[in-house]
Amino acid sequence: MDTKSSSAVEPEEWEIVLTRVFDLPRELVFKAWTGPKHLAQWWGPKGFTNPLCELDVRPGGSIRIHMCGPDGILYPMTGVYQEIMEPVRLVFTSAALDKEGNPILELLNTVTFAEHSGKTTLTTKARVVKTTPEGAPYLEGSEAGWTQSLERLGNLLASTYSTRRRKLTQRTEDPASSTDREIAATRVINAPRELVFRMWTDPEQVAQWWGPNGFTNTIYEMAVRPGGVWRFVMHGPDGVDYQNTIVFIEIVEPEWLAYSDVSGPQFQVTVTFADQGDKTRVSVQMLFESTTPRDKMAMEFGAIEGLSQTLDRLEAHVAKIQERERP
Repeated sequence: MDTKSSSAVEPEEWEIVLTRVFDLPRELVFKAWTGPKHLAQWWGPKGFTNPLCELDVRPGGSIRIHMCGPDGILYPMTGVYQEIMEPVRLVFTSAALDKEGNPILELLNTVTFAEHSGKTTLTTKARVVKTTPEGAPYLEGSEAGWTQSLERLGNLLASTYSTRRRKLTQRTEDPASSTDREIAATRVINAPRELVFRMWTDPEQVAQWWGPNGFTNTIYEMAVRPGGVWRFVMHGPDGVDYQNTIVFIEIVEPEWLAYSDVSGPQFQVTVTFADQGDKTRVSVQMLFESTTPRDKMAMEFGAIEGLSQTLDRLEAHVAKIQERERP
């Protein structure tokens, strides 16, 4: 972890710059800043909670947070998003309020997310827009508050990431659990699992079979490693494009894959490749946080039939590759 900070004495020149490095792709780190449930878990100094956390994440959208100190005192704050460039940059104001709801200290905050080799360098820059004498204590504690907030963010990300990996492992070992929150399918493919695994992890091959019937794909990157990102666009037969971002969690070649879809309603996927002689049993489980997003994906987006068609296309593509590679 790398830390850099600076602050000036005069409020009009006051500025704090902090840098942290997280061992996660920036899509996951960015979501921790824009999802109210995530932000509420780490925002503020140690010991603080956020019983109210409302975010309207768009340029001009409002921020409303009630921070509650360990002594039970509420510290309301508001803000406005100035710029959003997912997953690269956030710019927003934050204002501490007095008992009447008047701003006593307002900061302009710029947060950048730079990714390199699966890690994210997060840089926060806060400078004073305006302040009052009542805002002096808040100004004095801002550097410590930001520092502790970022420490809490790091702890949350590390805990969430390791928990997801553990749950995915347990899910693979116990396929009978969580059936009300999952969409699953199995297919036996007449090919050795090394070949089937390669078809699932080689971007040139994946682009030729991924998705329901009639879909084509443009793959921008596919880093098949823990923390690696898979970015692609699915082009529907009706001309609609579907942006997708997937983050790989675990890879055990050629036995199984685990990854998280962070494009929309988040869900985790495990794909197992079981050796059955000269055939491969492919099992896919899409695990959602609750039945609500699961049912939405199934009913509104046709995910059950879509998964079945996708496996049909995989099976046909594997047969074509075998024919091509046959001596």
